[in-house]
Amino acid sequence: MPCMMIVLGILMNVLSHGSVLAGSIDCQEAERGCVQDQGCMGVYRVLEYCAAEEAVSPLGPDARGECLEAQSALQQYRPLQACKCQRGSRREELCLRVYWTVRFAVYDEYEVSPYEDLEVEFVRHIEMSRMASIMAASSLPLDGQNQCLKAAQDCGLYEKCGSLRSEYVVACTKRAPGSDGSCNRQKCHRALRRFLERVPEEYSFALLFCPCSDALCGERRRKTIVPSCSYEERDGKPNCLSLQGYCARDELCRSRLADFQHNCQPSSHSPSGCMRESGAVCLKAYAGLIGTIMTPNYANNLSMDVSQWCSCEGSGNLWQDCLHILHMFHRNICLRNAINYLGGSSPHLVESTTLPPRRHASATPSPRIFQDKDKINVNVNILSERNSVSVEDSEEEEVEEESQEFNVIPLYSEKEKSSVGSGTRGGHRGAAGHTAPMLPLLPLLLLPASMLGWGCQV
Repeated sequence: MPCMMIVLGILMNVLSHGSVLAGSIDCQEAERGCVQDQGCMGVYRVLEYCAAEEAVSPLGPDARGECLEAQSALQQYRPLQACKCQRGSRREELCLRVYWTVRFAVYDEYEVSPYEDLEVEFVRHIEMSRMASIMAASSLPLDGQNQCLKAAQDCGLYEKCGSLRSEYVVACTKRAPGSDGSCNRQKCHRALRRFLERVPEEYSFALLFCPCSDALCGERRRKTIVPSCSYEERDGKPNCLSLQGYCARDELCRSRLADFQHNCQPSSHSPSGCMRESGAVCLKAYAGLIGTIMTPNYANNLSMDVSQWCSCEGSGNLWQDCLHILHMFHRNICLRNAINYLGGSSPHLVESTTLPPRRHASATPSPRIFQDKDKINVNVNILSERNSVSVEDSEEEEVEEESQEFNVIPLYSEKEKSSVGSGTRGGHRGAAGHTAPMLPLLPLLLLPASMLGWGCQV
């Protein structure tokens, strides 16, 4: 086996819950400190008003000038300028509201993640244990079995994964009341985020990044996130600038996209292709986009290339800006290597590393896709229907008869028998019944230094 079977359950749980964090202050805590200071509170309230008004319609020159003055005055209150939020927390969106309020009309900070960072050295020393485990398990010989089907079976044998997967499939395939037969996209997005935030990555990543060698497997992988509801439009692909413009007006989507740009920034001087040397963090940021307006997915059933479901038709003078959005995904060497590595494929080598490169990849600057709103003249009304369906809490229903219409692979049932033996991942998890994933049993100090790169040798 190419990599040592390291115990699962360390890195991604840390990434999900943020238990080992670089020093930072939560934005809501910073806000509470601000409102106790009369000078800070007055300026902050002005910025709150500015953000609320700007969300409805662009401000006039005079009002914008006053808002920019307030933003400048608040620069001296450092806790608000340095605060961060925790991805997936219950109060995430409230925290992000504070984060973006103090960054009113700042269009050059979208490469800075609003989320708390793990200690970089800690990540580098433990991420490969989890990544190698997922990759090694996915490379077990299964007599030609569809790996994505196997991942779905394993998910069904773990109660939390099976339950939350059923929840998002129901949400993404159920017809919205009073609609023309379409789904409730907001509810679908919320359920997808719940699944990816609460299910351990040895299950969710196995579903998202399972390796495929044929179109049937690739189709199952592509349909994992129910594309017909989560991002596809009946009228065809929207313009990428319109998609980005709509995302920029949503604090959660804007934050997840900024996090992706920050953690998946490519570098031609790194063996991994990532500036931050962390493929696992990049994949986590990529998964964070699923369940937002900028939900990415596989471009087709025959490769592991990913892309936004949008086009640059009608971009006019902003054609290059539009291409930046597309290239941010399918020409991103950091993201591509991270996905290929997890899927068992050889990562693409980049120049200026100690590894002998097969080809030279030009340095790809991180795209600054966010532009001043005055410069974006592409009509965003094409996406107006995204908010037309209100979110409601209704009971789950059986959706087997609707699965074909909404283009989703049927769920694997726990009652079905797995076609693999008890010696595989599914066998072990099945024996565990409804227990949680395995807890870490080996100290991280046993992890060989040679495994801290894209390739691992034993």
